Amino acid sequence: MARVAGRSCIVTGAAQGIGRAIGEALLDEGANVCFADVNGDKVRDVALASAERAARSGAEVTYAAVDVTDREQVRAMIAHTVETFGRLDVKFNNAGVNKPMNFLDVTEDNWNFVMGVNGLGCMIGMQEAARQMIAQGPDETGMAGKIINTASIASRQGFDNVAPYCASKWAVVSLTQSGARDLAKHGITVTGFAPGVVATEMWEQVDQDLMEIGAAKRPGQAMEEFSSEILKGRVATPADVTGTTSFLAARDSDYMTGQIVMIDGGMTLV
Repeated sequence: MARVAGRSCIVTGAAQGIGRAIGEALLDEGANVCFADVNGDKVRDVALASAERAARSGAEVTYAAVDVTDREQVRAMIAHTVETFGRLDVKFNNAGVNKPMNFLDVTEDNWNFVMGVNGLGCMIGMQEAARQMIAQGPDETGMAGKIINTASIASRQGFDNVAPYCASKWAVVSLTQSGARDLAKHGITVTGFAPGVVATEMWEQVDQDLMEIGAAKRPGQAMEEFSSEILKGRVATPADVTGTTSFLAARDSDYMTGQIVMIDGGMTLV
C-alpha cells in the first residue's frame, strides 16, 4: 500500500515505542519522515536504521533533536523538515512522558513535568505546525495539512497513581477539539488516537515506577492488572496502532476532524 506516498511528516517521540513504529509504518507506505525526539543520539540512530526501509519505498528520512516544550526548537525542527522535504503535510504530536506518583504525593514538579511535555508540548507542536501549513497553503486537493495527537485511555478516565498523566491526556483531547474548530478554515484537520496498554519501553518504566511507590509488588503486575479488562484478551504491540495512524495521515481520513480514535482492544468503551 502507498496511502501516504510523497507526504512529508514529522513524528515526535520517535526514538522508541509507538513513535518509532508510526514513523516506520509511514516510510513503508512512501511518506517522507522526520523522526524527532529529545534524545538526539537515539533518534539519529533510528533514522539511520530506517534508511534502507525508506529506500525500498522511494521515501526520504531525516531526524531532529527537539524538546517539544521549547518553541524555538520546535520551529527549528519544522524548518529543517521543510528544507529537506519541501513542505509539511502531517505533524504527529506523539512525544509524551509519565511519572507515576500516588495521588496524595503528587508534587508541583511532577505535575509541571508531565503537563509540560504532554500538554504544553502538544499545543506548541500544533501551533507551529499550523503556522507552517497556513504559510505554505493547500495542496491540489485543498488540504493544507493534518495534525494528529496522541491521547490515551487515560484521556477517558482517571487512574489513581497517574493523575497528572490523565489530566494531560484529557488536555490533548480538548486541544484536538479546539484546534479542529479553529484550523478548519485554513484547510487543516486535527485528529488524535488513544492507545491502551501497549508493550513499549514507557510501560516498562511505568511498571518499575509503580513498584517504587508501592502501587505494585512485582514486575509485570501493573500491566497484567491494566490488561485484564481488554476485550481482545492481550496487550497491544506498536504494530496494532500503526494501521490507524497511517489512516489518519492519509487522504482516506480527509473528512475527519476533531475526533479521537480509541485503539485499546476494547478496554474502554465510549
